[in-house]
Formats: sequence, structure tokens, C-alpha cells
Amino acid sequence: MLRSQLQTFIEDKRVQKVIIALIVINAVILGLETSPAIMSAAGQMLLAFDKLILFLFVIEIVIRIYVHRLAFWRDPWSLFDFSVVAIALIPASGPFAVLRALRVLRVLRLLTMVPSMRRVVGALLAAIPGLGSIGVMLLIFYYVFAVIATTLFGATHPDWFGTLGSSFYTLFQIMTLESWSMGIVRPIMDTFPYAWLFFVPFILIATFTMLNLFIAIIVSAMQSYSEAEHKETVQALHETQEVIEADLHKEMQTLRAEISELKQLLIQKKG
Repeated sequence: MLRSQLQTFIEDKRVQKVIIALIVINAVILGLETSPAIMSAAGQMLLAFDKLILFLFVIEIVIRIYVHRLAFWRDPWSLFDFSVVAIALIPASGPFAVLRALRVLRVLRLLTMVPSMRRVVGALLAAIPGLGSIGVMLLIFYYVFAVIATTLFGATHPDWFGTLGSSFYTLFQIMTLESWSMGIVRPIMDTFPYAWLFFVPFILIATFTMLNLFIAIIVSAMQSYSEAEHKETVQALHETQEVIEADLHKEMQTLRAEISELKQLLIQKKG
């Protein structure tokens, strides 16, 4: 009885909206805590609000664990919520002082509370295998061009291409199109006039082709995720309809049986 009441309470839309509002308020408080002037004026009040909101988050997690039991630990979103709240409970002092900065991870709970955001995150997670393949291809591509650039330009421009690591970083800067022409390529062309034959194909492949492949995989994954979600919704509606139809069929049979009994009683009374 208590479990069902708590489940109804925790899954109520109004309660969910309150939790979302608390997450937003907590995010604002964590941002205000970074200001020394604000902390000197209202630091104690902000810290008190922060602890109160954290206490409410803990209560919510405890209720969800009690309601869902083992199902809670099988749900990735629930595990994420539990981890974020658990990190906030670790004392942020001594060797754990760095964990104080991780309190802001509580803001990420919005991703689990808002269905539209959850769909986007789910689609991105579904796209990871495809993104991994493209990432490996890009790494191989970078390695080939970094070795060539180090060999060709390392002696004359050691700051940019003196080592394989510096070549990787310079090529990454060129891929982002940040000062690639006036800052890197044109100075190299003063020594190697045909250096553009190396850099232009690199930009065309790395910047335009590979990055567009990343976007295409993400869009495809989001579409597939939406279609799968739509199919699940349609299937759930179909199953619900079948249950309703089965119940109606049973009720019709019961009514028919009762009507036939009434007819027999009437016939017996007339006889």
C-alpha cells in the first residue's frame, strides 16, 4: 500500500516539475557561489539552500529506490541520478576537495528529467559506435598527414611541425580553420610555394568530409531512435487496445449469460 502511494507521488507530473525547478534553482545557486562578492554578502543563505535542495534530492532518490527496487539499478538514467547525488554527498575537503567542483554535475539531471532532452541523449549514445568508426578513420588520416607534414616542414618550421605531436596539434588547428591561412599556410608557402597542395586537400577531407560524416551519423541515429520510440508507443497502444477489447468481450459474454438466465426465469414464471 505504502509502496503504491509513494510510486503515485514520485511519478506525479507536479512532483516532477518541482524537481526540475529545484535542479534549475540549484544550478543558479552553484553559479552564484563562484562570485566572492555574492558569497560575502549572502554566502550562508546560499549554502543553506544548497544543502536543503541536496537533502530533497536524496529523499527523492531513496523513494525511487524503495519503489522500483532492483529495477532502479537496471535503469541507466536512475544510476546516473544516483551517481550525481552520491558525488555531492562526499565531503569536499582534504583529498576530496576537487569533488567540490563536481557538484555542478547535478545540473545534468535535467537530461534525465526532461523527456525531450532524454531522447537527444539516447540518440547520441546510440550513435557512439558509428562515431567511433569515423573517429578511428580520422585518427588514421591525421597520422598519415602528420607524418608527411613533419617530414616536409619539420626542419624549417619546428614550432609547428618539429615533432609528430606538434604536427598533430597544428593540423587540428588547421582543421578548425583558426588562422590556418595567414597564420600557418602562407608563412610556410614563403619557403615551400606549393605547400597549398598539401593543406587544401587536408582541409577538404578533415573539415568538410569527416565532420559532415559525424553530423550525418548523429542525425541518422536520432531518426532511428525516434522511429524505435514511435514503434514502442504504437505497440503499447495496440497491446492496451487488445486488453480493452478482451475485457469488453468478457463483459459481453457475462451480460449475455445474465440475459439468458433472466429469459429462463421469465419463461419459468409464465409457465
